[in-house]
Amino acid sequence: MSLVLARIDQRLIHGIVVTQWAGHTKAKRLMVVDDFVSKDENQKAAMRMSKPAGTGMSIIDTQKAITNFNNGKYDGHNVFLIVKEPETIVRLIEGGVKIPKVNIGIMFDGEGKKTVKKMVSVDSKEIADLKKIQALGVPVTFHFVPGDLEEPLETYIK
Repeated sequence: MSLVLARIDQRLIHGIVVTQWAGHTKAKRLMVVDDFVSKDENQKAAMRMSKPAGTGMSIIDTQKAITNFNNGKYDGHNVFLIVKEPETIVRLIEGGVKIPKVNIGIMFDGEGKKTVKKMVSVDSKEIADLKKIQALGVPVTFHFVPGDLEEPLETYIK
């Protein structure tokens, strides 16, 4: 197994990811893929401090993730991928990364966004990207914490 789950969570590495999702996915590597955060040493240092003992962590840009996955760097790892934006997932899939499922966690409210579920607000671009992920053959679900009911994208986004 390589990539076990991808999560869209604009907080990236935080309590729920570390204490619940990492264990639930049996992740041996937490991977943040973000073109901006990967260049911010302060944010990277803060995230690394919160990773569970015995778990690896990568904080890399999208192209490096595509290259590393396609070169088999994570073969034999259980990788839990976290991104801020659905667009990153689209780029990874189009780059050849095999993603078994996308989980929508937290997407912040903001200008031009509508709230579709507690803790999830999206704009038209994000909606289009989420639909594209599904069109590319990857299931997209709303799933805040592992103990919650997993709901398909169509429950809140038609």
